[in-house]
Amino acid sequence: MYPFVRLIKEMIVHRKADGLGILDTHISHHICWPWDLDLWRELNNGRTLTLYDLGRVPMATRMGLSGAVLKNRWGMAVAGASVRYRKRVTVFQKIQMRTRVVGWDDRFVYIEQSMWRGDTCTSHILLRTAVTGKHGIVPPDKVVAAMGITVDRPQLPDWVQTWIDADHTRPWPPQM
Repeated sequence: MYPFVRLIKEMIVHRKADGLGILDTHISHHICWPWDLDLWRELNNGRTLTLYDLGRVPMATRMGLSGAVLKNRWGMAVAGASVRYRKRVTVFQKIQMRTRVVGWDDRFVYIEQSMWRGDTCTSHILLRTAVTGKHGIVPPDKVVAAMGITVDRPQLPDWVQTWIDADHTRPWPPQM
């Protein structure tokens, strides 16, 4: 089940937080609860992705994206992801989550998130996200303008661009 209570908690915790610039980092804190565990008594990989949602939603609100999406009756979608799981997170461990927009191209906004226990990164994700409207994907430059932001499009880091380029070589639909 989706953790709506935790999402509401995140929205309440960050409701009075300062606004964020579009490239600023949102930091949140979470606990691995018993219902987040898999059979090996560690944070389930699927639940990790759900917890990352709990970092993106308040970030979007703090930077003004949620308001622009609601005003224009748009939606938000994840269109791709690459995840690295490196260290176990076990029951009752506290993690710090860092969430930031890395940049965007003509169609997608790229977001990176990471979970930390102290100085140790436990997982890292790169997401390809989109704002959607009734005619399909809304160009990110239009979204940024709707947020009332004037900013030059940042150059994507090489590792992000390499992932984008590699993903273009992947067959779609899958040939199985």
